[in-house]
Amino acid sequence: MQEKKKQLKQAKTIENVYNSAYWHLSQQDFTQAEMLKKLNRKTENQDWIETVMTDLIGKNYIKSDFDFAMKYAEAAFSNENGQISTKYKLQKRGIPEQDVANAIEQVLTEYHFDFYEISSTRLQRVFEHFHNTTKEKLYSQMTSKGFSRSEIENAIANHPAKDTLKTQLEIKAAKADLSTEIVKLYRKGKGKKLIRNELHARLINLDDFENILSQMEESGDIDFYQSCQDQLNKKSYNLNDRKDKPKAYAYLARKGFESDEIKEAMKASDEE
Repeated sequence: MQEKKKQLKQAKTIENVYNSAYWHLSQQDFTQAEMLKKLNRKTENQDWIETVMTDLIGKNYIKSDFDFAMKYAEAAFSNENGQISTKYKLQKRGIPEQDVANAIEQVLTEYHFDFYEISSTRLQRVFEHFHNTTKEKLYSQMTSKGFSRSEIENAIANHPAKDTLKTQLEIKAAKADLSTEIVKLYRKGKGKKLIRNELHARLINLDDFENILSQMEESGDIDFYQSCQDQLNKKSYNLNDRKDKPKAYAYLARKGFESDEIKEAMKASDEE
């Protein structure tokens, strides 16, 4: 059974409300929306809450939404965060969208932050090299910090180790054994053309493809003629039917088999 959340001790006087507000503000800055939420948990007396909020705003203990957003944005940008996450976090904290936009515009006017430069600086500080990450992970991390795709691409282009940054697919391709991958696809009933296309799509180096394939065919490890026949036998095409015969041919062609292999398989099936 889930334990019930402990009930917050309710304020008996307006001084209790002040004390609660001051305690929270001693921990960190809060937006007006956040402080209202805190005080509403402390008391149901809206007059007390209004009095305390008005007093604290008047004394600048609680900033206006615009001023809060300006201070937050300046700190965020100085700490190498981008605009996108900064806008999102401010709105999540209850700052109206227009106040967020105006505050950020004001900060950029006053301080001239260059997010292409900031993103490049951050990337080079966090990643001296790319040995332990992938392009996808890097994009995810930089996006979470609020940078746009163009800012991230520019940062990568300016990184000294840019040529070593690989995608997950490229890393897997570099580790792949061509012989093993050919056999895997062959055992799935795929012909030479389809095997080549799939390996190419996975960025696996195919420089030795023909040589390895020839060696496997000579040793009898693979036999595309037999494989083509096996794939045809799994289907119930009537090769004496004018409509079924082209369907059978098209099916085997889609599987990646070559014309000679298909014709031989269909001829063998006719003779059975």
